[in-house]
Amino acid sequence: MRHILKLHRDLDVHALPHPVYEFKIETFNVDRHKQEWLDLNNLVFSHHPDQGNWAMEDLENRMSEPWFDPQGFFLATFNGMINGFVWTKIHKDLTNQDPVGELYVVGTHPDYSGKGIARALSIASINYFVNKGLKHSILYVDADNEKGLKLYGSLGYN
Repeated sequence: MRHILKLHRDLDVHALPHPVYEFKIETFNVDRHKQEWLDLNNLVFSHHPDQGNWAMEDLENRMSEPWFDPQGFFLATFNGMINGFVWTKIHKDLTNQDPVGELYVVGTHPDYSGKGIARALSIASINYFVNKGLKHSILYVDADNEKGLKLYGSLGYN
């Protein structure tokens, strides 16, 4: 049985410093990136019950949601290929709460794991939330995802 943790982070009024990296960070282009992102997502999450084995319709359904914003969907590219991504959501429909930013899906191509891609993209996402004026961020992670928990803890999520 899966055990999913909900982690929180207060957002400072200042952006986090960007790390130095060899890849380019860009935002999702619906026309250009859909199939490549879908292929990478299915590779990264091939054994994940919720995120793996998506069809294009799954992606398009989420892109039709009111929270979808391609400017909050960050990609790491190297030589024109997507090597990692962080897809964000901003929850605006909370009762008696300020909007909350969520790191919705975080993934790195297995061949590029350990190169700082998830960290750099998570920082870009946190800074995106800060620039939007949000005060809080959340994410959901499997309790046995040691690499993810280490990364998120180092970024102030608890």
